[in-house]
Formats: sequence, C-alpha cells, structure tokens
Amino acid sequence: MGSRIEILNEAGFRSDGRRQFELRDLSIDLSKRGEADGSAQISHGLTQVLVSVHGPREAKMRSHTFHDRANINVEVVVASFSTGERRKRLRGDKRVLEFAATIKATFEPVIRTSLYPRSQIDIYVQVLQQDGSTLQACINATTLALINAGIPMTDFVCAVTGGVHSTSPMLDLTTLEENDIPHVTVAVMPKTKKVVLVTMETRLHVDRFEEILNLARDAGAILHQEMKEAVLSRSASLIAMAEPVTKGQSRADDDVIMD
Repeated sequence: MGSRIEILNEAGFRSDGRRQFELRDLSIDLSKRGEADGSAQISHGLTQVLVSVHGPREAKMRSHTFHDRANINVEVVVASFSTGERRKRLRGDKRVLEFAATIKATFEPVIRTSLYPRSQIDIYVQVLQQDGSTLQACINATTLALINAGIPMTDFVCAVTGGVHSTSPMLDLTTLEENDIPHVTVAVMPKTKKVVLVTMETRLHVDRFEEILNLARDAGAILHQEMKEAVLSRSASLIAMAEPVTKGQSRADDDVIMD
C-alpha cells in the first residue's frame, strides 16, 4: 500500500480534519507597522501574508501619474522560507508578477482612484508562509490594509479558493489539495455579491465551476463578517486610546478659560 494522503475520506473529512466547505481559522492583525499608512497581517490556517499600503502620495516617476485618477502600484515578495522549497522568488519571477498583476486588476475598479488624481497608491505584499490559497490570503489582506490606510473603496473584496475532488466541492484549499485537484480563486464584493475576480490555473467542468462560484459567494459573506469585525475592533481601540488625550486637552482648555 502507498503512503499517499487521502484528500477526502468516506466520512467527508479532509486531510486536516475539516469538512468540505469548512474554512480554516482566520487570524487578523491590523496594528501599525513601520511608516506604512495602513497594514494588515492575515493568516488562513498556515498561509500567512502581510500587506503594507503607502499613499496616496506623489508618484516617484511622472510617467506613472494620471491626470484623472491615482495610479495603483502593486509589488509582491515571497519569502524564501515560506515553503518547503527554500527557493527565493524574486520580483521578476513569473508567478510573483502574475500575483501582482492580478491584485492590481482586482482592486483598480474597487478603489475610488478618481479622488486622488496625479498620485500613487503603493501596495506591498509579503507572502510569509504558504500552505495553499495564497492568492486568497493576498487579496483579503490587501482589502484590510487599504481600509486601515483610509483608502476609500466601494466595498470590501473577499476572496476564496475552491476546488473539486471527484464530484465533491471544497473551499479554502491547502497546498496538498491544490496540488491534487482542479481549483479556482474567486473574489467577490459582499454587498452586491458582484464577482471581481476569477482566476483558474487548471481545468474545471462548467457545472462544477458554477457550484464553486456560488459557494465562494456564500463563503465571502462569512469572511466579510470576520474582516468587518476586525476593522471595527481596531477602530474602537484607536478611539479608546485617543479619549484620554481628548479629555486631558478639554480640562486644560477649561483651565485656560477659567484663568
């Protein structure tokens, strides 16, 4: 007998113990990092991504500016220790460039770039650890980093990677699952349920594709709720930190008036 790990057993459990449609644990950190205007570190299971946003700010090159909107610049770096390969992916790596182009194309219609003509918004994506659904994590982290930076958007963008094992659809795939089954990454705007991204690296039957698309919409609503709660929690903590300063300032003003 071989030692091949079973993707989905007869009881309906996956290799990591999840059910077919069950998402991995989601961890979100929106604390400020360095000089970034906004950042977000997100983990879908063992897949971990950090995104930093700078801007809107003046573009370094005039050729990168538009008179009627902001230019979106996306750079992706994959840490050499993020996979078992121990191989460093450079900025010129084909897959890294594809990730950057996909993220840019996903967010250009969603960010209200017309509010910032002749400026640039830089999005830096660092893939720290990979265990499947990496693009999903990159897009969700980018959404949160942009919100954290105060960049106006028409809606959240929530992404999910799904695939089909035999006739059984599955969501939020691990590396093991991605390597074994056809899969697709779908990004949706939860308010309208509009699909803003569909990217597929392997063939998927049209009937299964429609099923995955509908499941991704439902999963996007779940992710949206968790992401929204993280944003509200971060906002509440910032307000709480500012309150003592405001109250102290108010008392100082009263003293001045009394004098």
